Amino acid sequence: MSQQYKKALVTGGAGFIGSHIARRLKALGIEVAVIDDLSMGKAGNLTSGVEFHQASILDRNGLKKALDGVDIVFHNAARVSIRNSFDDIFGDTETNVLGTVNVLREAGKAGIKKFIFASSMAVYGDRARLPVTEEGVLEPISPYGAGKLAAEMYVRQLSRYYGFESVVLRYFNTYGPGQTLTPYVGVITIFINSLLQGRPPLVFGTGEQVRDFVYVGDVAEANILAMTRPLDGAIINVGTGRGTSVNDIAALLLNKFGAGLEPVRAPLPLGEPKDSGADITRARRLLGYDPRTSIDQAIGEVIESVKSTHAPQLAQA
Repeated sequence: MSQQYKKALVTGGAGFIGSHIARRLKALGIEVAVIDDLSMGKAGNLTSGVEFHQASILDRNGLKKALDGVDIVFHNAARVSIRNSFDDIFGDTETNVLGTVNVLREAGKAGIKKFIFASSMAVYGDRARLPVTEEGVLEPISPYGAGKLAAEMYVRQLSRYYGFESVVLRYFNTYGPGQTLTPYVGVITIFINSLLQGRPPLVFGTGEQVRDFVYVGDVAEANILAMTRPLDGAIINVGTGRGTSVNDIAALLLNKFGAGLEPVRAPLPLGEPKDSGADITRARRLLGYDPRTSIDQAIGEVIESVKSTHAPQLAQA
């Protein structure tokens, strides 16, 4: 089925998740173009042999060049931060909403066949019953979540208008090797970096809040599966179906490092849901998706990745 697509565009393809998707596509023999402004992504993440366009998704001319010959788009470029979306609501909305509209418009004009959109569990907010299904309450509690929900609506409307198939994948808390270190996203990477500097992990709230931590390789696999199946209009959670508390993550890493440290506590930031967890029944049924990698299996790889790419940076989490 994947061979119906000759060339893919991965927006944000020099970033954390996008680079993993690009790598998988290349392994399948599909020609890959990447557009990334490198504001968060890194040139070192680019897979050998990809066609790279250094440009913003707000740049129409850059998009037109990147879309030449493309028949499927994996749209992963975004500002990914709940907390920072309050501080820079204009920038968040410009990239995540208007940027998505720009990609959709240019992709439609280019005559693509399929558009796979990276959305977020942030669209659910804090009221949906856990584990949350795709029909769960949609009441985002952050500008980031509101922007992702608005972008989903544009995906649905503009895919119909331009006549291409669309799939929305709602990512839960993705972790893994190569994650960009920021103070706002990726608690596992942030904790590891702190411990590498001899500092204790900073835990927000009680730490009992539960997250669905999904390995980046499994997220990339969900994208590949979405490419190979006729799923027009589908909205699908991408997680593990298992919840892990932030305290459990801190304890796992403290045990790994043997640092004799105790977590430092701070109030839960505005916009962060108390708990989140995915019901992945639809992903299993429609995609044949089966997340294979547990945190225990992957944590050593992630630690080594952070050591090699981030130390001795300081994350002011």
